[in-house]
Amino acid sequence: MLSVLKNTCLVILVVAASFSSLALASGSSSDQQGSKSVRVNTKVIVGWIEKGRILPEHTAVKIKVDSGALTSSMHAVNIENFTRKGKAWVRYDVPVKDADTGKQVNMKFERPVYRRILVRGAGGEDRRPVVKMRMCIGNQTYEEQFSLRDRGDMTYPVLIGRRTIEHIGLIDVSRTFMVELECPETAESDERSKQDRMRSDSTLIDDSEVGKPDQTEEEYEE
Repeated sequence: MLSVLKNTCLVILVVAASFSSLALASGSSSDQQGSKSVRVNTKVIVGWIEKGRILPEHTAVKIKVDSGALTSSMHAVNIENFTRKGKAWVRYDVPVKDADTGKQVNMKFERPVYRRILVRGAGGEDRRPVVKMRMCIGNQTYEEQFSLRDRGDMTYPVLIGRRTIEHIGLIDVSRTFMVELECPETAESDERSKQDRMRSDSTLIDDSEVGKPDQTEEEYEE
């Protein structure tokens, strides 16, 4: 718990220092939400809530950016483990409310299992499969590790943890929706093609972590 608090404080301090530098350089700062991407030393600054797309689907979902977790987490139900061409796979549903239309959408996925983890948090502990999912945030796509669990009791279906934050940039914990969702035009088709290739060619799947003992991680969603 202490290490999590240290990490959270470090992120806040870095962001605060970054915005101080921006204010000195520009002479002013903006509190307007929904603005174009803000960058500090090539790092994108995101709010603690953003919108993203879980590729290859077109549905926009709300994402909570939270340094209290190491590995990102995604809402998933009807999780079913199976084997395809000697590799461990998992299929699951992701029922969410479209952040743009407000309509309920049920997305279905199949992904190779990358590893498995034991997560300990305020609500106890549970074992989860971890898969690699490609997500669009702003105008960039990121392939990240997501643990799968039923987040039906949570406000946000996707939690972005420190592994992913490191790739995206910095957090401004006082703001939301700082980056406009502008996925690259080919992002959806590229991801569909990649998944088709992995289904037909098992050598493309990285399962080097699957046979190892479950790694233990702490998750304290703030």
